[in-house]
Amino acid sequence: MATYKCFFCGKTISTKALKERFSCPYCGSKVFFKPRTAIKRVKAV
Repeated sequence: MATYKCFFCGKTISTKALKERFSCPYCGSKVFFKPRTAIKRVKAV
């Protein structure tokens, strides 16, 4: 299940909560972003 973050309050929101209503349940904002996972860099030898 994907998770999104609210752009204004920074709270994490699950996809299940967004299916019911496409707005932040904490602040009412409609702007979200999907945080990227950290990329591990490996140095070639």
